[in-house]
Amino acid sequence: MLTAIICTYNRAKYIGGLLESVAKNDLAKSAYEIVLVDNNSTDNTREICEVFAKAHKDVQFRYVLEPEQGLSAARNKGIKEAKGDVIVYIDDDALVDTDYLRTYAEWFEAHPETMACGGPIEPLYETKEPSWMTPYTKALLTAWMNYGDKVREYPKGRYPGGGNAAYRKEVFDKVGLFNTALGRKGGNLMGSEEKDIFDKMHSLGMQVLYLPTPILHHIIPQAKLEPDYFNRLTTQIGISERQRTLAISNGKYIKRLCSEGVKWCGTLVLLCIYTISFHPMRGWKLVQFRHNVTGGLLGF
Repeated sequence: MLTAIICTYNRAKYIGGLLESVAKNDLAKSAYEIVLVDNNSTDNTREICEVFAKAHKDVQFRYVLEPEQGLSAARNKGIKEAKGDVIVYIDDDALVDTDYLRTYAEWFEAHPETMACGGPIEPLYETKEPSWMTPYTKALLTAWMNYGDKVREYPKGRYPGGGNAAYRKEVFDKVGLFNTALGRKGGNLMGSEEKDIFDKMHSLGMQVLYLPTPILHHIIPQAKLEPDYFNRLTTQIGISERQRTLAISNGKYIKRLCSEGVKWCGTLVLLCIYTISFHPMRGWKLVQFRHNVTGGLLGF
C-alpha cells in the first residue's frame, strides 16, 4: 500500500482542491490511503476534510491532528500513522495529475533498490511571473524543479523537493525521523529538514532518483512574490543551514561557509551576465538572495 501524506497549516483555501485532485487518481482506491495531518490550523481545514470524507467514502482517508507545531513534527506524525510501505509527501497548496500516485506505486514495486524518489514541481501562478524571475529565484520561491524527461540520479547536491517526494517507509527506520529543530513552524520559514534526511540517506548509499512523470503543480499566490516574503525566506535558508551543519560538526559548518564563497562567485558572474543583457534586476535579485542567505549562515 501507498500512503499519501498531506501536512497542512491554515491552507483551507487550497486543501479541498488538492484532496479532490488526489481522489481523482487512477491508482486503485484499495492500493492507497490519504493521511492529512493538521498542524493546529485555526481556519476551517477540519470542516473541509469532513466534507471530503463524506463525499468520497470509497477513499481511505484519515484526518489526524499534530499538536506540536512545525512541519517536521507533522511529517513525523504522518510516518507514524502511515499504513503503507511507501510514503508520498504532497504539499498542501498544490494539485496533482491523475497518474501521480500510480507512477510512484509502480516504480517502487518494479525497482526494489530505489529507496526514495521525487518528481517535477511546476509553479501555478495565481497572478503572473515577475519580470525579475530567473531559474534560480524560481526554484527558491516556487520550489520549481525539472531535470528533464528521463529517469536519472539528482545532480550533485540536489534532492527531491519536500512537497513532491516519495520514500520507502523503512528509510525512516534506518536514518531516523525529521529533525524537529529544522523546518517551518507556523509563519517561520526555516528549512533544511529534507536535506538532513537525504544527506543521511546518501551516507548509507541509498538510491534516490528523479522521475519525470509524477508532476506536482504548486500554487503560487502574489504574497510569495513580494519583497518581505523573499527576504524572510532567504534569511531563514541561511539560518537553517547554520543550525543543520553545526549540529553535525564545526567542520561541516566551515565546509558550508566555503561553498557559500563559491556561490558568491557564481552570483557575481550571473550579475554581470544579466546586466550586459539588459536585465539588471534579475542579477540584483540574485545578489539580494545570496546576501540574505550569507547573513543567516553567519548569524547576523
